[in-house]
Amino acid sequence: MDTVDCVVVGAGVIGLAVARALSLRGLETVILESERQIGTATSSRNSEIIHAGIYYPQGSLKARACVEGRQALYAYCDARGIAHRRCGKMIVATHEGEIAELESLMAAAIANGVNDLIWLDSPQALKLEPALNCVAALLSPSTGILDTHAYMLSLQGEAEAHGAVLALGARFCGARRGPEGWAVSIEGEESPVLAARHIVNAAGLGAQAAAAAIEGMPAPHVPRRHLAKGVYFAYAGPTPFQRLIYPAPEPGGLGTHLTLDMGGQARFGPDVEWVEAIDYDVDPSRVAKFAQAASRFWPGLDPARLAPAYAGVRPKISGPGEPNADFLISGPAEHGLEGVVNLFGIESPGITASMTLASIVADKLLTAEHR
Repeated sequence: MDTVDCVVVGAGVIGLAVARALSLRGLETVILESERQIGTATSSRNSEIIHAGIYYPQGSLKARACVEGRQALYAYCDARGIAHRRCGKMIVATHEGEIAELESLMAAAIANGVNDLIWLDSPQALKLEPALNCVAALLSPSTGILDTHAYMLSLQGEAEAHGAVLALGARFCGARRGPEGWAVSIEGEESPVLAARHIVNAAGLGAQAAAAAIEGMPAPHVPRRHLAKGVYFAYAGPTPFQRLIYPAPEPGGLGTHLTLDMGGQARFGPDVEWVEAIDYDVDPSRVAKFAQAASRFWPGLDPARLAPAYAGVRPKISGPGEPNADFLISGPAEHGLEGVVNLFGIESPGITASMTLASIVADKLLTAEHR
């Protein structure tokens, strides 16, 4: 049985960023991914937004990791030629009753260190985006979009260039303590395949199952998983917007918003539907709901141009009616198991925060090792 420094469970954005961070620090790292390609779940079923850090409670890990991670992500994309665009976004109030929500968002953003938001009255907003319907808006110049898959390929390539190994079709089944560290098992193999000093559980939607399969992991340190499904509808043909357009937030998400990809294709979503099981079907009958939500800020929308696109499922650790939970990174100092770090509830703004989260994980492992 081979011995390595680290096993990372999951080859989504977070797992790949962690593997890169660990390999850059000279640690021999193996990434286990159950699927046949990288980033097939949460990492590829989202809005591909580089978030500014507006929505999150002051002092939260989400706020800090988003603001720091956004700066790191832009720098990384610039240095490596990864397709991205700092297009900006507008958060709009479509009636007077939503202005207080925008005021709260602006205060939260300033508290989080996002100091470039611009308050727009209706004429100012319409000068920038004439097709809008709004009574006020917040302009976020530092919000952007990126090619998430290109970002993941870059993280993978850099990790591999520093010695990391990616094993696809290798489903993590558990780990138990052995004489050489953690003996790691994968599906289809009778005996453990690797011994590792460290395990990083970055399995996303499968993080709870992976944590529960680690021998000795205390159940109270494995939070309940809640699944919030969101679907997207694509818009055929051109749209009049140069920026992303967001409504005031809604419970469980940021509201059905208009996003643009690097090819200029517009899409609307995601909505929020609490589900019991993971599925990625998009019900075409939901189009009426999307058209109604989008037409609040874009009265000129043609519902006939909306078509089902794709769906994603957020790996949340807070449920319906509960306040949005913070990112949870649980290491030896929290759960007591040497050499293990679990990441739970890494939903939006996970991509934006990925580099900062990866550094936190590496610090947790190496700090615990050298105590």
